[in-house]
Amino acid sequence: MVFSHDMDDLRETAGAQSLRRALQLLRLLADHQEQGVRLTQVMAATGLQRSTAHRLLSCLVEERFAERAVHDKAYRLGVNAMQLGFAAMRRLPLADTCRPLMQRLARISGDTVFLVIREGDYCLCLHREEGHFPVKVFTTDVGDRRLLGLGAGGLALMADLADAEVERIFDRHVPEYAQAGFSRERLLQAVRGTRSRGYADIVDTLTVGVSGVGMAFAAAPGTPAAISLGAITPRLPEQRKQELAQLLMAQMPPDATGERLRSPAAM
Repeated sequence: MVFSHDMDDLRETAGAQSLRRALQLLRLLADHQEQGVRLTQVMAATGLQRSTAHRLLSCLVEERFAERAVHDKAYRLGVNAMQLGFAAMRRLPLADTCRPLMQRLARISGDTVFLVIREGDYCLCLHREEGHFPVKVFTTDVGDRRLLGLGAGGLALMADLADAEVERIFDRHVPEYAQAGFSRERLLQAVRGTRSRGYADIVDTLTVGVSGVGMAFAAAPGTPAAISLGAITPRLPEQRKQELAQLLMAQMPPDATGERLRSPAAM
């Protein structure tokens, strides 16, 4: 398991070290919510002494921002942390900004439109709009997290990473990618194909019988996001995927620098 948090590098607000360390612990738990993290792993990831790490985690457990499983002693986010997350997601500036665009895309295409952002090795669904086509695609609910590379939005986000980073993410989640039918080479091929086309193209990765296209953009400096469209596979032959990619490109919001994250190389 690989971690990248360094709690000894705290240069901001004076006198807030304990609070900042607790918040970093919450981020660490969120990054590894599925498998959980044990105390020794927290120590290795943060550089904290055992007593300090245990004291902070115990406080989070007492306040129900974390929980500790009996069977494996691993820590995960608790109910209060999740309630905060759900409360924040009811009014997210990015979702509010993208909602008119997503409604327009859903109306034009008739398909389901998703907004996701990168969250560590995962992408998080912030918003979803339904099209008018009677067969709906609900592969991802608002608040769901999926590994990067599996859905159209997550694949679009992963394509903006260097191959070395893609491989590191794969190495951290080999069993999960294998369960989805992805070998290292297949994942790299999907990433390189996305870069070549300029948009992500998936078939039967998250759900058999469902396809999608997606495109990434920079929602803010350091905040990559993606918008994707999903439909049952018979609705998305190759020609229509290209048409939807063109629609996405035409409608995609500019990033924080005023430019889109990438332009399709071939449509």
